[in-house]
Amino acid sequence: MIENTKLLLLLFRRPAAAMSLILDRGSLLFSIASVVILSWLLRPRFPFSFYTPLLVLAVVYVPGALLLSKLLARTRGTAGTVFHRDYAPLFTCTAMAWSAANLPLVAEAWLFPTIGALGLALLTGVVYLYFLVLMFFAVRTVFGMENGAAAAVVCLSWIPLLAAAFLWGPLRFILGWLASPFVLFYLYYYLRSEAGNLGAGLRSGQNFRRTLDAAAVNPHDGEAQYQLGLIYQQRRQVTEAIQRFEAALAIDPSETDAHFQLGRIALQQGRLKDALAQFQIVLDQDEKHHQSEILRELGALYNTARQFEDARQELARYVERRPYDPEGLYYYGQSLEGLGRFAEAREIYARSSEAADTAPAYLRRSAAKWSRLAQKQIRKLSAAG
Repeated sequence: MIENTKLLLLLFRRPAAAMSLILDRGSLLFSIASVVILSWLLRPRFPFSFYTPLLVLAVVYVPGALLLSKLLARTRGTAGTVFHRDYAPLFTCTAMAWSAANLPLVAEAWLFPTIGALGLALLTGVVYLYFLVLMFFAVRTVFGMENGAAAAVVCLSWIPLLAAAFLWGPLRFILGWLASPFVLFYLYYYLRSEAGNLGAGLRSGQNFRRTLDAAAVNPHDGEAQYQLGLIYQQRRQVTEAIQRFEAALAIDPSETDAHFQLGRIALQQGRLKDALAQFQIVLDQDEKHHQSEILRELGALYNTARQFEDARQELARYVERRPYDPEGLYYYGQSLEGLGRFAEAREIYARSSEAADTAPAYLRRSAAKWSRLAQKQIRKLSAAG
């Protein structure tokens, strides 16, 4: 309980790190209890039952955010898979975010019991704006989204709440009925296996993290450090990811995967010299690393540096090996466009768009980005003559 309280308070100082730690160590039961307790303390200020916020978060807000993440950010897996895998982690983070955001309202009720209606309305607005800020970090951490996608999910997360507001009459009756102790007992009795499955996503992730932490104690286990780096990288905690990848290389300098990921991070951060140094090591160790994706990343680097001939050479080799990768084809088109070979660039962009549109179903959504970018470049080149 003490550790979870510290995580709750950490949300005020380091929200990104706090959300990551909640995924690794947070308690679903604590997050539920914190929402219920704070809701009960807020009853003198707001005319809702103490269980209403918890039910709205659990039944409306979190499922809505999961659906939006599936639609907007193309999270991996079917809708059912996403729900069972990510519901408990997202709900735990959401409940902790709601509790942290509402702590000032509880403090205000104790310290300034005579605050006016206007002051209370302004404070409530600030509280829920801060809740959305915390949800940005929660969504980005749980799903590993880019900042823009996470912001879009959070900005649109009011839609399920708006729908619930229109249906509040019957919904309030249903929520009140669900909150009945007898109904809760029978639901738990008959659906406890399903309820346990909902929490499996959080438990499995935390068990895996504990296993890696235990393995990382071994000063000779570079693989554990690498796997921890991947977790931080997926959660957009780049500094921590770099530290883990470098720790893996300190143990085993031949860890090609760690060099590859450090190069990708450096490229994303615009540190081209560092990225080139890491990619060169990967090439020296295995030029077919990661299904030859090292050639694609190196081509992207040369495009960024406007060394288009070098990019063309690397990407030509990559496309020869993987002719249906829309990302590699898009970068190849960029290199040809940079060299002024516009007709060839249009042809390659068209191939990139076609490869994305004909990709297998499980890859089609992630490939759609490259189709849109390729079509944009085709229109640009066509307009230019």
